[in-house]
Amino acid sequence: MTEARFFTPAGNGVQCQLCPHECLIKEGDRGICRSRECRDGRLYPLSYGRPCTIAVDPVEKKPLNHFMPGTYCLSLSCTGCNLSCRWCQNSDISQVPPEDAESYALSPKEVVDICLRHGLPSIAYTYTEPFTWWEYMYDIAVLAHGQGLKNILVSAGYVQKEPLDELLPYMDAANIDIKAMDDAIYRRYCGASLAPVLENILAMKAAGVHIEITNLLVTGLNDSEELVEKLCRWMAENGLQDVPLHLSRFFPRYKYTEQGPTPRSTLIQARDIARSHGIQIVHLGNI
Repeated sequence: MTEARFFTPAGNGVQCQLCPHECLIKEGDRGICRSRECRDGRLYPLSYGRPCTIAVDPVEKKPLNHFMPGTYCLSLSCTGCNLSCRWCQNSDISQVPPEDAESYALSPKEVVDICLRHGLPSIAYTYTEPFTWWEYMYDIAVLAHGQGLKNILVSAGYVQKEPLDELLPYMDAANIDIKAMDDAIYRRYCGASLAPVLENILAMKAAGVHIEITNLLVTGLNDSEELVEKLCRWMAENGLQDVPLHLSRFFPRYKYTEQGPTPRSTLIQARDIARSHGIQIVHLGNI
């Protein structure tokens, strides 16, 4: 098995240092993401080389509307996520351990060869949280970069600085999902925190990665004028007015079914707020 990166020995196990959770994982146990296990005092990514989903998608589906538009990408995912969003759209693969999902055996080289054989110009690490299978993504991205292919990250952006910095030289574009401009919502409904996500977006932008931001407006939770204002103000204050913003419609899923879909009027109002803050490109998604 491939050994994980970013961990240190800790008592009867290890401390994972891949994401801000910094899970203390005892011998034989796994972290919050369900896919990294401590064995013999070392940490192993159990989903390495075992993607659960492979598809060919328009790049706009990521959504990336302003990076190689009109082209197709190889979409790839393994099981695992370090968030636990109650409205998760892909809970059948993100909220389960690797053994609970069907998977394929594909080495990083085989993934790149698929793209080259079928003339696909990019690879998207998507559907679940790619940072929970960092080693597999990194190894593919390095090989892809060497073959002139583009790498696309679709993520919640919840990762520590060191693994992010090591990956960024090989990433060409990213869509980062900001769950809410409210740390309490992050903690209660997603099992994470807001600050690292915002910091990582700025780090990606500074590294020259093409960034687009998604904000899923969940009915009655994060869809208030106040929170949309807060997001757009943060973007404007940090020089991100030229970053495309995707305001997406929520539909009841997984453990959050008590509310109906986001009203179209809410999305239109949010778009108007974004424009008033100088956000130059605003897309309404899932409508």
